[in-house]
Amino acid sequence: QVQLVESGGGLVQAGDSLRLSCAASGRPFRNYCMGWFRQAPGKEREFVAAISWSGGSTLYADSVRGRFTISRDNAKNTVYLQMNSLKPEDTAVYYCAARTSGPVTTSSLYNYWGQGTQVTVSS
Repeated sequence: QVQLVESGGGLVQAGDSLRLSCAASGRPFRNYCMGWFRQAPGKEREFVAAISWSGGSTLYADSVRGRFTISRDNAKNTVYLQMNSLKPEDTAVYYCAARTSGPVTTSSLYNYWGQGTQVTVSS
């Protein structure tokens, strides 16, 4: 089993930046591909970004490409989501997820999930 804990969310103004962190424990971190998803009230869970075991392959949703950057530090068992130029439509609960195969965009293919961290962007 893998336990995931997100942190770094908060309330910011449009145009500001935040960096989310996801700390993993319970299994060798390097063996897992990691992803970030988000969910706003009344909306379906939405893919944000994903990264391979080595960090050499990444995927991004069109809505965040060029603004968000996913990265990982296997020595620290941590994955990050750097969010720049935040917009009000980025407001959501952000979830960290893990799976044992390559990075994909479908939430049902991830096996482990954190509790989420709230990101609120005011206009």
